[in-house]
Amino acid sequence: MMHRFALTLCAFTALALAGTSPVRAAPPAAPLQAHPAGVTAHAGAAAPPTAAAPATTPAPTAAPAPVHREYYVEIVVFRALSTLGSPEDWQAELHMAPNISGSESPAGTGVGHLVRIVPPTEYKLTGIWNALRGSADYRPVAHAAWIQTASDWGTHAGFNLSELGVQVPGLSGLVYFERGTYLHLGLTLDYTMQHPPAGLDAPPGTTFVMNETRRVRFYQRNYFDHPAFGVIALVLPVHHHS
Repeated sequence: MMHRFALTLCAFTALALAGTSPVRAAPPAAPLQAHPAGVTAHAGAAAPPTAAAPATTPAPTAAPAPVHREYYVEIVVFRALSTLGSPEDWQAELHMAPNISGSESPAGTGVGHLVRIVPPTEYKLTGIWNALRGSADYRPVAHAAWIQTASDWGTHAGFNLSELGVQVPGLSGLVYFERGTYLHLGLTLDYTMQHPPAGLDAPPGTTFVMNETRRVRFYQRNYFDHPAFGVIALVLPVHHHS
C-alpha cells in the first residue's frame, strides 16, 4: 500500500518549476594548435600557405566522435514531522541495505563523470524547498544540484552526498544516474534520526534506509518514497553553445 508520504507531490503540483529550460553550458576553450617555430597564430589570421596538392577524389567523411552528453541533476531531501507510514522492522531494513560507503564501481569506462557542482543561484526546485519549509508536516534538510555524464546501465556507479556538497548530520549515501535504453536515477541513502517521526515505532537514533531506482524523464519531478523521509529530483538536458 502506498504511504501517505507519496501524496507529497500532489500537494505541490501547483508549484511551477521556475527556469526549467535546458541548462546552457559555457563553451569550451578552443584547443591549442601547434605552429612552426617563430610563427605566432592570431585570431582571424589566414593559415600559412602550403604546397598545392594534386587533385584527388575526396576521402569519405569520417563519422563524428561519440558525444559524452551531460545532464543537470537536482535533488531536494526532506523528512517527515508526523506519522506518514506504518511501523516496520527498521533494523531488518538496515541489515538488508547495501554498502554505501563509496562508489559501487571503480572509475573507468562506463562510469559517469562529475562535471561541476551547481550553485544555489541556479537551482530549479527552490519553489519546492520554500513550500516544504512552510509545511507543518515536512522539513527540507538538503538541496543540491550538479552536472554530470551518465554511467552505463547497471553499474550503480555514482557520487557520495559529500561529493555533491551535502553535509547533513545523519544523512549519507550514494546518488547514481544511468543511461541505457532509458534514463534512470538511483538513490541509496541512510538517514539516522535522533527524533524519528511519531507513530513509526522507531527509537531515537534509528537509521532509515532508502534504496530505490526510478526511470526518469526530462522536466518532470521524480519522487522517491519512504515512510520517514523523501526525495524530489529533477533531471534536465545540458545544451552547449555551438
